[in-house]
Amino acid sequence: MALAFAGAVAVTTLDRPPVNAIDEAWLERLDAIIGQVEGHGAAVLVLRGAGRAFCAGADLELMRSRFGTEDGRARMIAFVQEIQRVYARLERASFVSIAAIGGAALGGGLELALACDLRVVAHESRLGLPEAGLGLLPGAGGTQRLTRLCGEAVAKRLILGAEVVGGAEAAALGLAQWAVPAAALDAHVHALAERIAALPAAALAACKQCIAAAADPSDEGYALEIEHTARLLANSETQTRVRNFLAGRR
Repeated sequence: MALAFAGAVAVTTLDRPPVNAIDEAWLERLDAIIGQVEGHGAAVLVLRGAGRAFCAGADLELMRSRFGTEDGRARMIAFVQEIQRVYARLERASFVSIAAIGGAALGGGLELALACDLRVVAHESRLGLPEAGLGLLPGAGGTQRLTRLCGEAVAKRLILGAEVVGGAEAAALGLAQWAVPAAALDAHVHALAERIAALPAAALAACKQCIAAAADPSDEGYALEIEHTARLLANSETQTRVRNFLAGRR
């Protein structure tokens, strides 16, 4: 799993042939990459897949090796809990994460994309949470994030029906913010990442926290808005940008 920096933008390429399936080493590397991006201070992290898949979910050989015994099943549960932890860390990170989905994003792969802030899909991509077809459920956050993102009706359609949809329909259902032809995916994501990275990192982090608080049934998000507004007003970059705006300069 490679990581490259270009200014305030970091790009990681999921690269575990043939379909970037998730195993312990893969997950450990993703966790380390999140830490590296946080340490670097990058404003944006783009996650993309090498080959024909963004990420096709959990490694089937790993699952097969563990389902047969009680100890193996316990280890599998612990592994899913660790996926939950790493995906939650990505979701809460101060940087903005963008999933560039050019191929299959299934099961744990779609759950990874759902943990990102933004998703751009190719028309040719395939997205779904088909776990119910195996007698399982999408346990790495899929039931929660998909429901919050798209609503109960869409979540029930896709999860209970084990349905896999194309990129254009995924965007229409709200799974992704943009759907583009595969040939235009990289350029679209690059332009999006550069545009966001040009914004003040402190403001992006504050906006993320306040948006996340909106999902809380309490009213604490309003207080959080005031807290971050006060902090940002004292920020030197904010002050410069506001002065320039008030002076009529871009």
